[in-house]
Amino acid sequence: MKPKVAFVCVGNSCRSQMAEGFAKHYGKDLIEVHSAGTDIAKEINPLAIEVMREVGIDISSQFPKTIFDIPKEVDFLITMGCGVECPFIPCKVKEDWGLPDPAGKPIEEFRKVRDEIEKKVLNLLERIKKEYYGKES
Repeated sequence: MKPKVAFVCVGNSCRSQMAEGFAKHYGKDLIEVHSAGTDIAKEINPLAIEVMREVGIDISSQFPKTIFDIPKEVDFLITMGCGVECPFIPCKVKEDWGLPDPAGKPIEEFRKVRDEIEKKVLNLLERIKKEYYGKES
């Protein structure tokens, strides 16, 4: 069974959606990916969709989800920052990536956050490969 990873932020409209997009793109054979928000937005931020398209990943079919829409237990619970707390989602590993929310900022800020998320997702996938599959890249 693939390890379950959940990316959680407040609105589930920018950071966690980008993380879900990268994780699905790079880790589709390794992990089961989810994202959610504690106070969800009505839609994914259009600039998040745009900056992900710039790197060849289409997240336009994704949509904001609540924490009740994801599995009740996950292996990795990754919060994006902004003090998001999810104490009631049991997990093996909990991390806060402390990323700034780009909402309401220029597209350059979205690109910076996108690039940081990509690095963190790739690092997480390397750790999962090693821990769960005994592989190193």
